[in-house]
Amino acid sequence: MTGKDFHLDLPTCRRGAFAVPGDINTQTGGYRYDRKLVDGLRALGWDITLLQLGTSFPNPTSQDMRDAEKQLAALPEDCPVIIDGLALGAFDPAVLDAVNASIVALIHHPLARENGHSAEQRAHFLTSERQNLARAVHVLVPSPHTAKVLHADYDVSTSRITIARPGTDRPLSTGVKTDPPLILSVGIQVSRKGHDVLLKALARLTAHTWTAIIAGGAFDPDHAAELARLVNELGLSDRVKIVGAVSDETLSHLYGQASLFALATRYEGYGIVFDEAMVHGLPIVTCRVGAVPDTVAPDAGRLVPPDDPLAFAAALEDLLDNAHERREMASASARAGAALPTWDDTVKIVDETLLRVASTQVTKV
Repeated sequence: MTGKDFHLDLPTCRRGAFAVPGDINTQTGGYRYDRKLVDGLRALGWDITLLQLGTSFPNPTSQDMRDAEKQLAALPEDCPVIIDGLALGAFDPAVLDAVNASIVALIHHPLARENGHSAEQRAHFLTSERQNLARAVHVLVPSPHTAKVLHADYDVSTSRITIARPGTDRPLSTGVKTDPPLILSVGIQVSRKGHDVLLKALARLTAHTWTAIIAGGAFDPDHAAELARLVNELGLSDRVKIVGAVSDETLSHLYGQASLFALATRYEGYGIVFDEAMVHGLPIVTCRVGAVPDTVAPDAGRLVPPDDPLAFAAALEDLLDNAHERREMASASARAGAALPTWDDTVKIVDETLLRVASTQVTKV
C-alpha cells in the first residue's frame, strides 16, 4: 500500500480532525506548533475536532492503542485528520488501515531520531514510521532538513511533503538585560536537549561572571534527576537554576533578560526556541546537528560539534569575553528574527494543504 490516490474536487465544507497524544497544552515546541495550527485553522473557519490520544505514546499501552483506534475509525471519510508524529510512528499499521478519513502526517522529527533509543528500538521505529507514512496522503514537516530525511530514509516522495516552517510570536516585552550576563537555555529535560553537556561546559567557566537558567519541563524524570545531581556535583548551585516548565509570559521575560542563548542539543528536526532567541535578538551557541544549521542565521550563532563540552565552553567563553562580538551577533540575530514568518503564515500553508486533501474523492489503493 502506497497511500491514497485522489483527484481534485471542491470541498463542501472545512472540517477536519487533529490527533495529538496527551495534553495539547503541554509546554514543548512540538505541542506549541500543534496548538497554533488548531487555533489558526479554527480562526480560518475550519471545524477542527481535537482527538486526545493516550499519554503513553510513542510507547502506547494496549488500552491507549485501542482507544486511539476507536477514535480514528469513527471519523467520516470527508474529515481529513492530521496525526502528530509522536503518535503516528507508533501505530500498528492495521490501525491506520481501518481509518476512512484521509491521513495527513505531521512529523516534527522522526521517532527513530530521538536520542537514547537502543538499536532495537531505533529499528522498530524506523520500520513502523516507514509503514505508517506510506498510509498518509500527505506529510507536513517543519523544515527542509526533516523533508530530506523523510525522502531519503522513509521513501516519502517529495510531492507528498509540504514544509510549514513554524511561525514566531513577537516579544511581549523588550526586557532589561541582567548584570551579570544571563545565559538562557530552553528545552525539555530529556537527553536529546543536551543540558548535561551545557552544565559540563559551564563548569569550565567559573572564573567568568555569569548566571544561567534552564527552562523546560522534566519529561524524563530520571534525566531530570541526573541534571539536578550534575548541578550540585559540578559546584554550580549558586549560578545555575533549572526552573522547569514556565508560562509563555515568563519565558518571554527570561528571553528579554538574557544576554546569550545556549542549547547543546543532540538533534533537532527544527527548533522553535532558536527562532524565539533570534526574535529577542540573542546571540546563540548551539550544535551543528539536524535542522539547526538551516534554522540559526549564520551571523547569529556559533555552532559546535554535539557532545563536546570543551568546544561548547570555548564558544561561550569567547562571547562572554568579547562584548563587541556579542553585540554584533545580537544585531544579526534581531535582523534574522524580524524576517521570520508569523504563525498566520504557517497556518495558511497548512490550510492550503488541507483544502487540497479535502478536495478529493479518496479511495484506498
